Amino acid sequence: MFPLTYSMEFTQLTSLALAVVIGLGFGFFLERAGFGSARKLMAVFYLYDMAVVKVMFTAIVTTLVGIFLLSAAGELDFAMLYIEPTNYPAAIIGGLVFGAGFVIGGYCPGTSVAACATGRLDGFTFIAGIFIASYAYAEFFTGFDAWLASSAQPDVTLPGLTGIPMGWFVLAFIAFLGLAAWGMAAAERRFAWLRP
Repeated sequence: MFPLTYSMEFTQLTSLALAVVIGLGFGFFLERAGFGSARKLMAVFYLYDMAVVKVMFTAIVTTLVGIFLLSAAGELDFAMLYIEPTNYPAAIIGGLVFGAGFVIGGYCPGTSVAACATGRLDGFTFIAGIFIASYAYAEFFTGFDAWLASSAQPDVTLPGLTGIPMGWFVLAFIAFLGLAAWGMAAAERRFAWLRP
């Protein structure tokens, strides 16, 4: 989360208005990139259309570079950024559940909202499933959160784990993005025959 309130004063109404504008913009670009289409998302698993992954990788690396440059210029204090506590058991379990849901339903929670915004019935069905599963989890898995939280580790970062400066990770991720783009383009050519 970029801490705008660290350097600027916002009223609650301004904060809410900013959230709506950013949310609408984010949703618009998600939809334009194909994130609101289960067919487009599932094409990634068949390797014949990697546009969604290309957009996602590009957004991640652009954010990484932007944060690093703002920090290097003294405009952003890393200490003001919220870092979600690292929890390996939760990440493994969540990743398996998330992955299974993605493959079975064709959406992740965020992309299902993008699908709902454009009136896709499968998106509404997916959202309904999320609400039902969330309710079931809250009702029948009491105490599970406490078990997961007990293994959480705050402020785990790659530079902190390895002692390698952040700048080297930025360069490594930029190189990885270039290599991944080349690999995805090769996969799209190789599996183009699967395209419906």
